Amino acid sequence: MSELKELAQKVVKMAQRSGASEAECYAIEREEFEVEVRLGKVENLKQARRRALSLRVIVGKKVAINYTSDLSEKALATFARDAVAMARYMERDELVSLPDPSLYPKRIPDLSLYDPNIAELPPAKKIELAKRCEEAALSYDKRIVNSEGGSCSTSIGTVYLVNSAGFSGSYRGSVISISAAPVAEEKGKKQVDYWFSAVRDLSLLEKPEVVGRTAGERVVRKLNPRKVATKHVPVIFDPLMAADFLSAIFSAVSGSSVYQHASFLADQLGKKVAASSITVIDDPLIPKGLGSIPFDGEGVATYKKKVFDKGVLETFLHNTYTAKKLKAKTTGNATRGLTSPPGVGYTNFYLEAGDADPKEMIKSVKEGLYLTSMFGFGANPVTGDFSRGAAGIWIVNGELAYPVEEITVAGNMKNMLKEVEAVGSDLKLTRDIAAPSLKFAKLTVAGSG
Repeated sequence: MSELKELAQKVVKMAQRSGASEAECYAIEREEFEVEVRLGKVENLKQARRRALSLRVIVGKKVAINYTSDLSEKALATFARDAVAMARYMERDELVSLPDPSLYPKRIPDLSLYDPNIAELPPAKKIELAKRCEEAALSYDKRIVNSEGGSCSTSIGTVYLVNSAGFSGSYRGSVISISAAPVAEEKGKKQVDYWFSAVRDLSLLEKPEVVGRTAGERVVRKLNPRKVATKHVPVIFDPLMAADFLSAIFSAVSGSSVYQHASFLADQLGKKVAASSITVIDDPLIPKGLGSIPFDGEGVATYKKKVFDKGVLETFLHNTYTAKKLKAKTTGNATRGLTSPPGVGYTNFYLEAGDADPKEMIKSVKEGLYLTSMFGFGANPVTGDFSRGAAGIWIVNGELAYPVEEITVAGNMKNMLKEVEAVGSDLKLTRDIAAPSLKFAKLTVAGSG
C-alpha cells in the first residue's frame, strides 16, 4: 500500500475520533511537465510535483471540507480536528451523506489509464516533440510567418479515495499532449489557429509533423476572410465545434443545474427533445479514454449510460447529493477537487456517429456556413438561448468558397436539438467530450457585410 493511501486511511479515522459521523479523504499525487517553444526556442518550461489530501466530514448532517499538503503526523491530526470543528458551524442539510456502500465497485476495473513510457519520457524528448510540432506548422506554407508556439505536456498521477463507509480505492493515470499554434498573414492581416493530440498511451500520439501540418492547414484556410450579411441559413458545425455545442448540452443535463431550476431540460425527462439521430453517451469505461475513471469522486462504480437515446432524454447525470435532491439514483458522475464538495461532471461524453459523409453534408448546402471557431460565452442552459461569436468558411453551391469572420451564430438549443438535419460519420474520441460533424437545418448567422 502506498504511503499516501495509508495517510488517507489514518485521516479518516482521525476525523471519526474527533466526532465526524462520516468522513471521506480524497488524495492525489501528481507530477506535471510542460514546455512551450516559440520559433524553435524554449520559452517556458515547468515541472511540478504535488501531494495533497482533501477531507470531507459530516457531523450531524453538517458538512465541511479541509485540505492540506502538509502530510506530517502532527499536522494531519490538527487538520482532521479542524475539519470537524468547521462542520459544527455549518448549516444542517438532511441530504448530505456518503453514497450507499452497495454502490461501490466489487472490483476496480483496469482501464489501461497509465503508460510507463510517458512517465519515462525524458525532458529532452518532450522539448523535441514541441519543436517538431512547431517546425511542421511553420514550414507548411510560406504565408505562415510567425508562431504562438508549440508545446508538449505530460501529467502522471494517482488518485486515492478512502471513506468511513468501507470504500478504499485508487487508480493511476498518464496523459501526454502536443500542439502547435501558427500565425499566417496575407495582405497585412493575420490569422491564428491550432491543432493538438492528447492521449494516455504514447504509442497512440499523433506524429508531431501531422499535428503541425494540420495546424498549418487550419490557419491558412482562414486567410482573406470576408464579411457576410445577416442570413438564416444551414450551418455545419465541424467536429470541434459540435463538441463545443455538446458541452453546452451537458450543462443542461447536469443534476446540479436541474435541481437549481437552471436547465431548459429540467421537466423533459423521458420525452423526445431532439432529432432521432441524436444519441449521446457518457462512458467512463473506455480503455485508455481521456475521461475514463473506474470509480467516481465518491467511490461509486461507474458505468456506460445513454443520456439521449434516439432523441429521447433518458437520464440526467448525478452525484449522490443531486440524485437525492431529485429523488433519483446517482449515475456515478461525481467529480472531485481538493477544495470543494463533489460536483457533477462527464467522463467520456460523446454524440454517437451518424451515417452522413461530411463531404456530402457540405455538398448538400446551396448557401450556408461551415463553422470552425466559436468564442465568448453565449450558451444559456436556463433558457436554451445560444449566441456565440464565430468564424468559418462560407459554403456556396455545395463547396467551401471563402473564409468568413466577425459573425455571430444564434439559435435556441431547444430548437437546435430538434433541427439537426444530419450527423456525420467522422466521430473521433480525441478528447473527453467529442462529436462528429453536425448539420443544423437553419440558424441565424448575424454579420455586417
